[in-house]
Amino acid sequence: MSKEEKPEKRKRSIKKENPEQKRIKQESGSKESKLTTSLFYSEEAEVDTRSPEKDVEVFKSTCSDIRQTMLDIKSLKDKKASHDELEDKRVSVMLDFMNLKKLNRLAHIRCKKVREQTNDAKQRIDHYHLQLQNLLYEIMHLEKEITKCLEFKSKDEEIELVTLDDFYKTAPSDISRTDTTKTDPHLQRLARLEWELEQRKQLAKKLKDSKQSKEGLAQEIKNKQEYLENLQPKLKTVLEATKPVQEYLDMPFDQIREQQETARHLPPPLYVLYMQTSAYRQACDKDLQVSIIGDLDAAKAIKSSGKVVEEDSDSDQEEQEHSKKSKRRRKTVDSRVQERKQQALKKHPLAVKLDINCKDGNSLHLTFNFLITLEIITVNISLTLAESNISSISGSVSESNVTLSDLLAPESVLTDLYPGDHGKTSPNPANKYELRKLGLKDFTSYITEVGWPYLWAQWLGGLQFLENNAVNTPEEDVSFAHMQQTIRRLKQRVRSRLCLMKQTAAFETGNVVVDPEYQGLFPSKIVSRLTSWKRSTYEDFAILPHTQALVDDEVVEQSDIFFTAVIERGSAKMTAQIVMTHDYPKVAPVFVVSVLWQHERTAANDKHIKEMEEEVNVHHEELMNSKSCDTVLSNQMQRLLMCSDIYLETEAAGSEEEGPMEISKEKIYNRMLRGPSRSKPYRYCPDIGIFTHR
Repeated sequence: MSKEEKPEKRKRSIKKENPEQKRIKQESGSKESKLTTSLFYSEEAEVDTRSPEKDVEVFKSTCSDIRQTMLDIKSLKDKKASHDELEDKRVSVMLDFMNLKKLNRLAHIRCKKVREQTNDAKQRIDHYHLQLQNLLYEIMHLEKEITKCLEFKSKDEEIELVTLDDFYKTAPSDISRTDTTKTDPHLQRLARLEWELEQRKQLAKKLKDSKQSKEGLAQEIKNKQEYLENLQPKLKTVLEATKPVQEYLDMPFDQIREQQETARHLPPPLYVLYMQTSAYRQACDKDLQVSIIGDLDAAKAIKSSGKVVEEDSDSDQEEQEHSKKSKRRRKTVDSRVQERKQQALKKHPLAVKLDINCKDGNSLHLTFNFLITLEIITVNISLTLAESNISSISGSVSESNVTLSDLLAPESVLTDLYPGDHGKTSPNPANKYELRKLGLKDFTSYITEVGWPYLWAQWLGGLQFLENNAVNTPEEDVSFAHMQQTIRRLKQRVRSRLCLMKQTAAFETGNVVVDPEYQGLFPSKIVSRLTSWKRSTYEDFAILPHTQALVDDEVVEQSDIFFTAVIERGSAKMTAQIVMTHDYPKVAPVFVVSVLWQHERTAANDKHIKEMEEEVNVHHEELMNSKSCDTVLSNQMQRLLMCSDIYLETEAAGSEEEGPMEISKEKIYNRMLRGPSRSKPYRYCPDIGIFTHR
């Protein structure tokens, strides 16, 4: 130990053992409680004077002193230094800790003051925000009041006043007061209201006079009505006396009057149909005959009692329980189902019969019935042919089934009269649910019993079934809009079917009859001949490989009419599948061709066959004129025979076989093939009589 450390240790020991220090220490302990409060407030004041940054620096230096002192104490203990040295270091550390505590107190006081300042600022902000909300609410309230005042409408604003120009022109000077009202809008408004009141008083007086005049006219009409009622019995006597004259002059006024009297008992759709058809007959078509048939007494009974449809109140569970009891009970259930069927399909006792007489002597008979429960119109169809038409097809009727029983059958003759109107389902969407409720089958199963529910029949009766219509009320405008077009389509359909039947009858005998109007479109000599013509089905058509494209693309449908034709020339045999829609000839037939000569050829493996089909199917408009196109089938068949000759002759000419050719050249053409596609000259030029390419 050095000499300097020894006197210092001695001084410390003397200081520790000094009684004066102990006394001072005791006195300071007694005074500590008194000084606590003053020290606290002094530290609060000291916080305001001290800088936080300097306190941080003091804190860092104190912490470094404590670390250094602790390291010194550890080194002294390792060196086994004297107790005085260790005690000196301990006191130094304690003083540093006291300093840290003071810094901690100052930091807490400083944090407390910051919180108090923050709370004071928050309170001031909340106070200002509340004042702002109060002001905004007052502004909103004032704006509402201003809006109410601006939107306020007086009763006089609802009155439609005359314009200012009319007011100053028509109003008297004592009301208009031009010198004052033109400068003052308020006085102007009062003057206009006064003039409006004066005008309304005049109109009220005029209305009163008009009512008195109306009452006088009503009394006069009543007197005349009584006179006419007394005159009616006398008129009946006169009409009875004129019956012989009516019969002699063929003027059945009584019959027309009876029909009109009967028409009052028709259901509304049939009444609209009868009246519109009668009006059309009178104005446009005298050959049209319309009449009412049926039981008039039953119709009167229905009209007097009202339409009552009884519904079965038993549930399905009760019917199942009854059906398990006995065989006799099962028969009762079956009879009840039959009764429900009869009730659902019940027709009105009266029906409207329409006879459409064509110029060629053929007649189409349509009987329109009204189903009371289902609320739709059905049609029963029959056709009467003229003797000339019967004789023209009588030769083929006995040889084939492509006759009156097929093309003129009720289920096909009027199918698709309008696009999509096949007549196999009910046009009323509610009928499906009604039939299901009664436990019956689909309406299609009962068409043969009740008739065909075509859409055009509903239109003629003024009915239009829309999904959002709950009640179907007959409208005369609907019937009027479709009457003329429907009658024309019916006549056109009968004429087209008869013409089609004549053509098919000729085809069955191997003859292709071309109308003289179109004979110039074909060469005079065609070697290929039609050897077979027969009816086919959709199944026969769909099973062929070269028709799959049309089936897959839905170009043909099961409801279409199918024929198979066989054309021969030498050993070559051409088979054509013909598809026609029910709307022939508006939609031309489609020909699908295959040739069996040396090997089977179709449009799939021979592009020239495809060109032949295109010539017949695509360019059919050349074979029709604007007036009539009923013979387009014969014209297409004649063109197919012509194209068959061209195909076989060009194929035979291009073959490399030696010896005599089986098929000689009969047609004149400049070039056998042309262009990259090597197309054949299928097009015939009637002006120069040669075949060319398209």
